[in-house]
Amino acid sequence: MIPLKSALSRVGPPLAALALAACGQGSADPFAGFGATPQLPPPKSSLIPTLNARQAVGWPPGAAPVAPAGFTVTRYAGDLTHPRWLLVMPNGDVLVSEASSEPAKDKGVTAMIANLLQKKAGAIMESPNRITLLRDSDGDGVAEVRSTFAEGLKRPFGMTLTGGKLYVANDDAVVAFPYVDGQTQITGVGEKVFDLPGGPINHHWTKNVVASPDGTKLYATVGSNSNVGENGIENEINRAAVIVYPLPAGPARVFASGLRNPNGLDFEPTTGTPWTAVNERDMLGDDLVPDYMTSLQDGGFYGWPYSYFGQHVDARVKPQRPDLVAKAIVPDYALGSHTASLGLAFYKADAFPARYKGGVFIGQHGSWNRKPPSGYRVVFVPFANGKPSGPPEAFLTGFLDAKDHAQGRPVGVAVDKTGALLVADDVGKAVWRVAPSPTGTSR
Repeated sequence: MIPLKSALSRVGPPLAALALAACGQGSADPFAGFGATPQLPPPKSSLIPTLNARQAVGWPPGAAPVAPAGFTVTRYAGDLTHPRWLLVMPNGDVLVSEASSEPAKDKGVTAMIANLLQKKAGAIMESPNRITLLRDSDGDGVAEVRSTFAEGLKRPFGMTLTGGKLYVANDDAVVAFPYVDGQTQITGVGEKVFDLPGGPINHHWTKNVVASPDGTKLYATVGSNSNVGENGIENEINRAAVIVYPLPAGPARVFASGLRNPNGLDFEPTTGTPWTAVNERDMLGDDLVPDYMTSLQDGGFYGWPYSYFGQHVDARVKPQRPDLVAKAIVPDYALGSHTASLGLAFYKADAFPARYKGGVFIGQHGSWNRKPPSGYRVVFVPFANGKPSGPPEAFLTGFLDAKDHAQGRPVGVAVDKTGALLVADDVGKAVWRVAPSPTGTSR
């Protein structure tokens, strides 16, 4: 989604306060705007965005998200500081990156309101800039070992392991550390592998990095510097894209572009094709534009900022680029508007019932700019023959309480060595583990 400060800067200080009361009229259907051919309403361009950030309250004692019948949810680890992304190591250790947006340093009404709203949503603090190691030595589904694995990084987010090296995506570069299986700590800031677009704006600072299944390439995600290019196209070079870096020495190049804010990235198990989850643009209405997941074509262009979901032109963008709109690829599967779909992981294990095999789990962080709120859950979409093959399922819910306060907000998702699903919850300061119940039958 567009950062709150950027949205408010577009309306200006006099209107920013009015935006607090702006109302939307989105669909109450929890799966509105999902599927390969979502219904797209006419755009409702507005200077004043809907602002509906849910108050972050955390989980009360003993509370947890809710999974389908036949599954058990445990708190794998708690008391973390804004956990965002997960990596399961070969020995079963789990690395969790802890990083956050930080308060805007600008002075004035716009920055003040942006800081207040992001604080309300639990999305802003001094970034811990750390990776924590979690280890479940006795196999009970709870990590009893915790240690600081790395610190002093620059808002680390994505992590991947290949060729004896751990690669970490900072907010401005991918860095590498030597790694030996079972290692519990790394030191230093890492060796820079390649740069990623950073400041001075760096609106979408979360960067992911994933190694190809054969270990020959790194793929990194980079979000845009704006909602629809209003900060200047010159500030979008190598942004809104997935970058590929052939190992061991590059060079880095754009693999796919026109992806407003890609985060989750994984490889579909039957075809080996990379898929990504993308946050789409804002301020066209509560039911536009749907976030989505899509397979990626080398050299493919997916529309941003000139169009959305194929050739639907965004009239706000000047100058227009009909040549690019004409070749914009339609995303494979919409994930609902303003759901902030971040995490994406294909289920390649065998612990869950057979219908989950090969499907994908998506962590939906949740809206700040939609009424009613959307997201705040982990959804599952089945796959067959390399493509989505059935209706979506709300797999992990309960992140909003009865008052629509945010007890948690899911971000990264990963599958552990036993086949259980792990979910990073930044507002809930936890990593949740979802596994088949020891008794009873999973549906």
